[in-house]
Amino acid sequence: MKFLIFIGSERDSTPPRPARLGVRVARACERRLAENGADFATIDPLQIDLPSPFKPQFSYAKGKAPAELDALAEQIKEADGYVMVSPEYNHSMSPALAHLLNHFGSSLFSYKPSAIVTYSAGQWGGARAAVNMRTFLSELGCLPVSSMVHVPRAQEVFDDLGTYPETVDAARWDTYLDRTFKQLLWWSAAAERQRAAGSVAAPEAFVKSPTQRNAPD
Repeated sequence: MKFLIFIGSERDSTPPRPARLGVRVARACERRLAENGADFATIDPLQIDLPSPFKPQFSYAKGKAPAELDALAEQIKEADGYVMVSPEYNHSMSPALAHLLNHFGSSLFSYKPSAIVTYSAGQWGGARAAVNMRTFLSELGCLPVSSMVHVPRAQEVFDDLGTYPETVDAARWDTYLDRTFKQLLWWSAAAERQRAAGSVAAPEAFVKSPTQRNAPD
């Protein structure tokens, strides 16, 4: 099973402290996926030069998109599932994460599951952003699994390497994270078997025009 972990933050300044708290959370996700036998790659928006003004990868003529966009599109297509790591902005998901994902069509994500992981420096753990993310990810076609991860005061739960300080109940946190990741692995394996069997063709994904979703006149 191959997964992509998307870091939903590109701001590397302070305050708040520490900077790039989401990297700690993403590293914790990496550790739990590895412990559960999954392969993964982490996508950091700071390492991707997105076109400006905004132009999605699928809007370019074939072979004309920036090489970086085409490479990430191929990674998305080949993945079996996704982990979306996001802070909360105004009760919504990270604008950096939404901006990155909006560069790619739903046909790349369709019929694969996703996991929602939110965090905050305060007490709510980004839980309100997760409500918004369910709608967004469902529209992309990578339906979120029912269990979610919310990490309040993430700077106290994870260190720079995504591991736990001595004051944290590591076993309890691992169990909490694994509940979501085991669901992700289960649904990913089920979807992969269905794709491999080829006995039931997947309905066509939205790839050309919003009118493909219209009800009949």
